[in-house]
Amino acid sequence: MTILGIDIGGSGVKGALVDQARGELIGERFRVPTPQPADVASVVEAVAEVAAQFDGFDSVGVTFPGVVVDGVTRTAANVDKSWLEAPAARLFSERLGKPVTVLNDADAAGVAEVAFGGGRDQSGLIMMLTFGTGIGSALFLDGVLIPNTEFGHLELDGVDAESRAADRARESEDLSWERWAVRVERYLRHVEMLLSPRLFVIGGGVSKKSEKFFPLLDIKTPIVPATLLNNAGIIGAAIAAAQAAEGPGGQDPGAIAVDTTEVH
Repeated sequence: MTILGIDIGGSGVKGALVDQARGELIGERFRVPTPQPADVASVVEAVAEVAAQFDGFDSVGVTFPGVVVDGVTRTAANVDKSWLEAPAARLFSERLGKPVTVLNDADAAGVAEVAFGGGRDQSGLIMMLTFGTGIGSALFLDGVLIPNTEFGHLELDGVDAESRAADRARESEDLSWERWAVRVERYLRHVEMLLSPRLFVIGGGVSKKSEKFFPLLDIKTPIVPATLLNNAGIIGAAIAAAQAAEGPGGQDPGAIAVDTTEVH
């Protein structure tokens, strides 16, 4: 099965064919700017424009920057409010003429990292956190996604934690790595207290600079940087589409990699 992964971001909509057995892109990505305003009709057309650059795919996985339940987008924090309660999976599928699976963007990145990246071969409770404009979260128990967690919105000091500890806060307030790390540590300790995860996988653009702040963090939980970086959403979306094709119970990203590898 050939699957197209498409990642809807704040600035761009990008996609590529994905080898979901290896967690790698097949060929080059294609990207178009995210429409402004990012309303339903405009984004559906942007996704269609990306999909039109590729041939021979059987199904499509699409990431969305919000909560997605049964293919319906329930929140729309960084896109147009027309996405509230929109039947996204049906709209994309009708436009593309293919089966489409839609999931939260942080969940998609986490699926990729657990299958092929920093969280691979890890049992127990694993949490991926993406530090960027906000803080995205993805939670896994023994490789199975627990979807639509929103741990960036945990309250600290009377405000959303992401308003103080996201990478945007570091940049907008011109914080040193040391000062920002104090905020990140406090946030991670709060998550530790609530969940006691076995591992934190840290993603987002800042993960490429992990050496600047990882040594400053004093927490109990092991912490590793994400490895798939800008391709994580595309790869995770494709894995989710492959799992959807398998039907209920196909949620273990590791199972896809293992089973398909055995075929080879």
